[in-house]
Amino acid sequence: MTDIAQTLRSLASNLSWCWSRDGASLFRALDPERWETSGHDPHALLAGLDDEAIAAGVARSGLEDRIAELANAQDAAVASDESALLVGALRARPVAYFSMEFGLHESLAVYSGGLGVLAGDHLKSASDLGLPLVGLGFFYREGYFQQSIDGEGWQQEAYPRVEPQAKGLRPALDASGQQVKVSVETEKGSIHAQVWELRVGRVRLFLLDSDVAENDADDRTLTARLYGGDSRQRIRQELLLGVGGVRTLKALGIQPGVMHLNEGHCAFAGLEAIARRMEDEGASFEEAKDETASQTVFTTHTPVPAGHDRFPHELALEHLRPLGKRLGLSDDALLALGSEAVAVEGKGKVEFRGEPSFCMTVLALRMAQRVNGVSFLHGRVSRQMWQQLYPETPLHRTPIGHITNGVHVPSWMAPRSRRFLDGVLGSDWEQFQADPDTWAPIAEASDEDLWDLRTGLKEGLLRFVRERAAREAKARGESADVVKALSRALDPQHLVVGFARRFATYKRATLLFQDLDVLDQIVNDADKPMRFVFAGKAHPRDEGGKKLIQRIHGIARDPRFLGKVILLGGYDIAVGRALTAGVDVWLNNPRRPLEASGTSGQKVVLNAGLNCSILDGWWAEGFDGTNGFAIGDGEVHRDHSLQDAKDGESLLAVLRGEVAPLYYERQEGLPKAWIERVRRSMVTLGWRFNADRMVLDYARMAYLPAAGVQLAEVR
Repeated sequence: MTDIAQTLRSLASNLSWCWSRDGASLFRALDPERWETSGHDPHALLAGLDDEAIAAGVARSGLEDRIAELANAQDAAVASDESALLVGALRARPVAYFSMEFGLHESLAVYSGGLGVLAGDHLKSASDLGLPLVGLGFFYREGYFQQSIDGEGWQQEAYPRVEPQAKGLRPALDASGQQVKVSVETEKGSIHAQVWELRVGRVRLFLLDSDVAENDADDRTLTARLYGGDSRQRIRQELLLGVGGVRTLKALGIQPGVMHLNEGHCAFAGLEAIARRMEDEGASFEEAKDETASQTVFTTHTPVPAGHDRFPHELALEHLRPLGKRLGLSDDALLALGSEAVAVEGKGKVEFRGEPSFCMTVLALRMAQRVNGVSFLHGRVSRQMWQQLYPETPLHRTPIGHITNGVHVPSWMAPRSRRFLDGVLGSDWEQFQADPDTWAPIAEASDEDLWDLRTGLKEGLLRFVRERAAREAKARGESADVVKALSRALDPQHLVVGFARRFATYKRATLLFQDLDVLDQIVNDADKPMRFVFAGKAHPRDEGGKKLIQRIHGIARDPRFLGKVILLGGYDIAVGRALTAGVDVWLNNPRRPLEASGTSGQKVVLNAGLNCSILDGWWAEGFDGTNGFAIGDGEVHRDHSLQDAKDGESLLAVLRGEVAPLYYERQEGLPKAWIERVRRSMVTLGWRFNADRMVLDYARMAYLPAAGVQLAEVR
């Protein structure tokens, strides 16, 4: 009895269970009700059961063989040393991947949205590919927030506190067996943190935690919440992440061959690496900076100005002067590293334009020799945004490239889709998912099989939506009629459109609702009805985003749309996974060109759904006219209101004139033209927009060159 319980606890301690073929279903089978109430958390599930209860559940469900198979597979994967990427310097000196957030699974709330989910997918594919990589981030005891929507449609935030041990984290131990602790100096004292370790397949993720006795009350809460607090808290967080992250690696005896800064939050890592190189090697600042930059990769993720952290000079100096002293830099020289201004020729000092500030993105650009946006279009926009930092360089040669984002296939593909592709592509297809030839056999899959896949996935989604929407309405105290309508909402014969993401205003969640009379005609069309499901969070301080949620809630209670336009609360990875697996069409309508990449629509591709999107981010390079639907023509208007009006008209026109007719046109009982577009979507997009391809691109274009490895060495 004890052995089987211990095996299950060991399985839960490595997050590879969440993307293995049998992990989640195995834990669910142990106790389905407890699994759901735990938030799909195997640690909470097992903590509520003693060894005897676990053994009884295993015996009752006949799980012994499945547990043994999963444990053997996990052990073999972690121990495996077979990879084309285990070469040269990377074998001994891994990539150190710094990120403010990691979206690995709904049970570990240390993420807010796309940036974190992208980072989590990056770690998972690095593990699958055998890329030597370690992650550096924070453990947020109160997470981002748990969302609910009240009776007025207003978002409410809750911050339940969790302990690291309850999530399966272990103390990160140094060579002497002691938990690693680091400190970072500022002018007004030091910030301290302890370090926890989490296994993500073959990848080790180290999470810093400032809730330690050495800190005062304010600093103990530095890592309590993600993206909370004011500028002072933010710069202290980023100092701890960058400088404390590098010191964590030193304490663990890990010498990285490459540093990857996932967004500008991490840029202080470069300064600490330079200071260490100066102290250890006797190098000058410029020598150490050049060497550090040659081994640093920086990924910028947003063309939205508010997404780039800027700090007042005095606040920056308060936190950077101790580092500046080690670097041998004056205040002006230190501030110049983060200044968007350039030195005025002949005056010997920096002139600052407008309100002076220290920009983390600018620092990161100066700390890294290899810089990329996250789609082709975003790379071009980024070159335009930051060209002033390279005044002697033509725009087209501004040193910012692009590596388009992708999603981790095993994490976002529904089990039903996975089984379908096993039958069509062969049992080993996932090992070659970045090869277009791997996906080619889908072109020969039968219409009947593809439609069975699509309808089966949608039926699962409809059950999920009905149960959740009705439960949330009941909890809000809504009428019995509303609860009943939601519990019976959605018909599997009807076209279902989904929209789920952060409710940042530029993503225009309410673009669909510019003309409610036209929407009424679309939703309630007697022959071609359409249903819409929305979900998403607004930042706690984003009143505009919250108003978008409130408006959708109000429209969803309009008698014309009750049970036909549905807004779900409690948005997290689990909700996103359910929607992207089950909808027929995924809607994305950001204001071009502000969607750097977007990845939610890539998840829909894996589950035989279609995208209907503005030509922005990844869709601008993925859409070919036959594999989904485009909103607008890619034009950008300087007047946002005019652009919104035109895009809104285009969205309604595409839904009425292209999407609905194609879905409802039947031949021999099947929407054959629709199925052909699904087929084209999977064949043309599946191999391009997955995280294995993305990580391989980073390895070949950035990591291996930064580590001094010639591509010819890769076996």
